[in-house]
Amino acid sequence: MKKDISIEIIKKLIKAYPEAKCSLDFKTPFEMMIAVMLSAQCTDERVNLTTPSIFAKYNTPEKMANAPIEELEKLVHPCGFYKNKAKNMKLASQKLLNDFNGEVPHTMEELITIPGVGRKSANVIMLEAFDNPQGIAVDTHVKRISNRIGFSKQSEPEKIEQDLLKALPKEYYKDVNHVLIYHGRSTCTARNPKCSNCPIFEICERNLK
Repeated sequence: MKKDISIEIIKKLIKAYPEAKCSLDFKTPFEMMIAVMLSAQCTDERVNLTTPSIFAKYNTPEKMANAPIEELEKLVHPCGFYKNKAKNMKLASQKLLNDFNGEVPHTMEELITIPGVGRKSANVIMLEAFDNPQGIAVDTHVKRISNRIGFSKQSEPEKIEQDLLKALPKEYYKDVNHVLIYHGRSTCTARNPKCSNCPIFEICERNLK
């Protein structure tokens, strides 16, 4: 897809979804990191229902690093994969204390060294916690939409991200993930996409075929 068309698509989606933003609730970079870890294979709505009880007791790396693993597992249980998520939350907190003076690091390179934080999560943290996007988080919505409208023909999130980074100037990195997620939820759904109501129908590769 040509860069000018890619930019036009994102501009139209930004106009169509002015309310598009991160749907995870958080107050600090640490809370953002934990919320993102919990969101793996879980809805943001469920995460937001779960985190208040976690952060009421364990809202700092120090508190979480010293939390009984059994209690963390119980608190995390509604988000699924609770044993692995609880383990990573505790290990991540210990990592922050041991290597980063108890602070969530501000670089992609450092973030991806933290247990439970992959590139997608690091992208979200850089954007939402530090307002400094370094890439574009590719979740299931972004993957589907990117393939469907012609941004990328790749299937691996890392390769889709690279295609998006090539197609769009950095000034749009902040909005891409948000508007594609909103578009995927409201219009370009996995089943029976609402093409008749689509704000980018006329320039969508699916329609042009």
